[in-house]
Amino acid sequence: MYAGMVIDFHVHIGRKEDWHPWVIEYLSEINPYLSKAFDKLMSPDGLEEYLVKEGIDYAVILAEDSPLTTGVVANSYVHSFCKGRKRFIPFASINPGTIPNPEESLEKCVRKMGFRGLKLYPTYQHFFPNQREIYPLYEKAVELDVPIMFHTGSSIYRNSKLKYGDPLHLDEVSTDFPELKIVMAHSGRGFWYDRAFFLSRLHKNLYMEISGLPPQKLLQYFPELEKNADKIIFGSDWPGVKSIKENIDALCSLTITKTTIEKILYRNAEKVLRIQT
Repeated sequence: MYAGMVIDFHVHIGRKEDWHPWVIEYLSEINPYLSKAFDKLMSPDGLEEYLVKEGIDYAVILAEDSPLTTGVVANSYVHSFCKGRKRFIPFASINPGTIPNPEESLEKCVRKMGFRGLKLYPTYQHFFPNQREIYPLYEKAVELDVPIMFHTGSSIYRNSKLKYGDPLHLDEVSTDFPELKIVMAHSGRGFWYDRAFFLSRLHKNLYMEISGLPPQKLLQYFPELEKNADKIIFGSDWPGVKSIKENIDALCSLTITKTTIEKILYRNAEKVLRIQT
């Protein structure tokens, strides 16, 4: 049984009014406890209690601006939710297609509200990450020294378009912004696993994040996983999993070294988030 440090790089929150009813219904099918204790789990006290029980030391808490799919979990709400809680690491969400100057919004989120990173949803917000008009946002992230997480790969949510989730678009971004820490959420889930793996080995600033992937299948998706141990980050995609702890245990049961497990579960995230555990 694993008893070390864990950083969960991918946790969603929201009130019932923030999410479409069918999203809550879908998540409740995966995670039955959610439907029984939604209000408790989606409160700061309740979520922190749950994370402690599941063995999570730090959790990236995601805002979500994707109104076509899952609704809007506002930056202001995530800011209030995480305020005063060291266990919670807030990530902002900005839709570069609807905000005239997204780089100004990012600066406000980081400098005034204390956000530690940015999550972008190309498949939901319908943009290619390597579009030149988005580059000022990346320049600002470099200036502020905050990482950007991109949704990559498939999604079951309505109105998502896979063409925007191809990890290959991040090859250009990684090349043009070598100082920008980039995290590929879901590691190209579906049919781009090999592409995400190759790109993360090619670029020093590009990381894979494994939320939404069954841990017991990681060696099937990435047969040479240990060769890339320094670039893989654990995430749960909670509440879209039944148990975070079960995922951690499944990861620890793989035929990989203890050092690799520690890198995936917290050491790599430490470097990206610039925290000392």
